[in-house]
Amino acid sequence: MEHLFPDFDTLPEIFYHWESTTPNNVFLRQPKGNSWKEITFKLAGDQSRRIVSALKDMGLRQGDHIAISSKNCYHWILADIAIMMGGFVSVPLYPTLTKSQLAEVLVKSDAKAIFIGKMDNFGDRAKGIHNGIRVIKFPHYEGSARITIGKDWDDLLNQYEPIKGNYLPDPDSLWTILFTSGTTGTPKGVMHLHRTPAWIARDEKQSNWLGTFNSKENRYFSYLPLNHVGERIGVELSALTTGGMISFAESLETFAKNLQDTQPTLFFAVPRIWTKFYLGVLAKMPQKKLDRLLKIPIVSSVVKKKLLTALGMWKVKVAATGAAITPAYIKEWYSKLGIHLIEAYGMTEVCGSMTNGPMKDCPADSVGKAIPGGEIRIASDTGEILMKTPYMMTGYYKEPELTNHVLIDGWMHSGDRGALDVQGYLRVIGRVKDAFKTSKGQFITPNPMEEKLGKNEFIEQVCIAGLNVPQPIALINLSEVGQKTPKSKVEKSLEESLQALNKDLAGYQKISTIVVDDSQWDENNEILTPTLKVRRPKIDEIYMETYPAWHAAQKSIVWKDSFPIG
Repeated sequence: MEHLFPDFDTLPEIFYHWESTTPNNVFLRQPKGNSWKEITFKLAGDQSRRIVSALKDMGLRQGDHIAISSKNCYHWILADIAIMMGGFVSVPLYPTLTKSQLAEVLVKSDAKAIFIGKMDNFGDRAKGIHNGIRVIKFPHYEGSARITIGKDWDDLLNQYEPIKGNYLPDPDSLWTILFTSGTTGTPKGVMHLHRTPAWIARDEKQSNWLGTFNSKENRYFSYLPLNHVGERIGVELSALTTGGMISFAESLETFAKNLQDTQPTLFFAVPRIWTKFYLGVLAKMPQKKLDRLLKIPIVSSVVKKKLLTALGMWKVKVAATGAAITPAYIKEWYSKLGIHLIEAYGMTEVCGSMTNGPMKDCPADSVGKAIPGGEIRIASDTGEILMKTPYMMTGYYKEPELTNHVLIDGWMHSGDRGALDVQGYLRVIGRVKDAFKTSKGQFITPNPMEEKLGKNEFIEQVCIAGLNVPQPIALINLSEVGQKTPKSKVEKSLEESLQALNKDLAGYQKISTIVVDDSQWDENNEILTPTLKVRRPKIDEIYMETYPAWHAAQKSIVWKDSFPIG
């Protein structure tokens, strides 16, 4: 394995290795309809080197910060490689940022240039980019918004020659500024050094903790935001270090087909995606029938292969889940199909995972054990999870006070509450700030209740709320199955789930009402983060004035539209 996966100190070094030793191997695959555009390591190197020449001609100098704002596509990876090759610092941004949000992070990060590419809407975002910032736009992707500003990527490729030589950054220099998703407030710019991803890869190769280097084939499917640390480390870093191949999704409509065509060997998804796959299977085959078929030896193998191939999971060797805590029942369901979901619990601030559960006997309700070289501690006074790892951020960009608030004596304060068992398995109970007080003066910890209620197949998302009302209430967003099911059947099922949940709760914890919100929760209304986590403060902001009416409703299951908001 040593000759295949050499040691390296920075990501450009490993890219140069594959560029010189496997120039004709396919590195990136971009779908368009029924065909795929393939980019070899040689072509990737040529285009990235030409873009470096263009950036330097625009007046960019080593150490300058360059942003990327685009949905996942092969140009995103090439832009990132060009930034590293030129000695610049990458500032990846969510492509869904509004004009004001974009303006804020560009100023906050001191960005001198920005790559803009594939996105659903461009609108007035140009007004969020001040005149001093150089703009390069990716070629237009069919079905995406037209970018109306900036120099065209393909024009620059034709205009400039590729840079010569292989620039290697200082491992202790700044590699990237990753902005947090803003679940709990204003996004913060997390600084990581070039040596950090190299150390992550080195330690994985030595420990074989996740098994990333075990596969002879290394195929990856990239669709979660590449500016998020999970996708950046789990997919981009993994592909670069193994000399693997990254395929992308063309659109939401073609996602399933693109995934089936790829059949990745490593697949990373957030819990909502794993849940969608699960609900999709149950919509076509009821659980009782599936359980019956899986108990028949020969039939079981056929059913598993058929289901996993349809999901795009037949060749998966490493199945990872993260960005939010994955419900135990979801892990247990996939294990019946032979898929062991490896939880990746961590933060942007620790450059990805802090704990993982690759061991087959890992309790389904835990997030695994601390990564090799990492440490977990529980604060005795608050129950907060504290982390220490070799991959720690150097701090928040230009925000030393915020840095000192969370990074104390070498320990990262996660903001999560948790518990460690005697075997070292970590269970995450919820956010320290998620707990809220009812009007009775009792504190409610919502996360365990949300997980239990979320087992109902009609529920897509759930948020336990009830600040300043006597009892907590549950707001739910219907799944696709729930939206297609008669209202009476949905209500009956929710009532059964509510009774099952409440019988195990103390009196002050019992949920008085389930509120069915059959509108869409997404990034556009800011209820979900780009990684599909519920923003609890946003739920309170929108609905809190109606909590008392919902709590006092005569029925335990009510529909949001039955009550005017506010």
